[in-house]
Amino acid sequence: MTEVFLERSFPGGMTRDGVLDMAVRANNCFDLHRVAWQGSFLSIDGRKLFCWFSGPDAESARIALRETGADTTRLWPGTVHHAPEAPPAANVLVERSFGEPVTVEEIQALEDRGSWCLDLYRVKFARTFFSLDRRRMICMYHAPDAESVRLAQRQAGMPIDDVWAFEGVND
Repeated sequence: MTEVFLERSFPGGMTRDGVLDMAVRANNCFDLHRVAWQGSFLSIDGRKLFCWFSGPDAESARIALRETGADTTRLWPGTVHHAPEAPPAANVLVERSFGEPVTVEEIQALEDRGSWCLDLYRVKFARTFFSLDRRRMICMYHAPDAESVRLAQRQAGMPIDDVWAFEGVND
């Protein structure tokens, strides 16, 4: 099975119930294309949504999602990396992009060097979603708030595109 991720935005906002409704309506398409929804993570303001699926390949997920009306422009296959010790439920998401391909190990080494920053701000790593082209990464943390993660990541010298608090939907 292939892990596939979809980044979406909703300028007018989305609700948790709205995400669940989309999932219910997509169920038949997902079954037909053997795609399983693993969970979604909705920003607190409802403007951003990160979704995780597994399926036979990325194209199956793309077809199933298009049939439901989803914009698949930001759909990408990747891998999932969990924290060695699971923290409490994650609540903050960090978006990263790279001009040149990187390895998980390179980013992990950066974060390890700055681990004191994470400790200082009470930030615990939970999970990373890493694109197969090695140019996109979504990391999840458990933290008091998004600003704690932003400060810790900046002080540690980590690349950041955006940081936002979320609530899990079926995670």
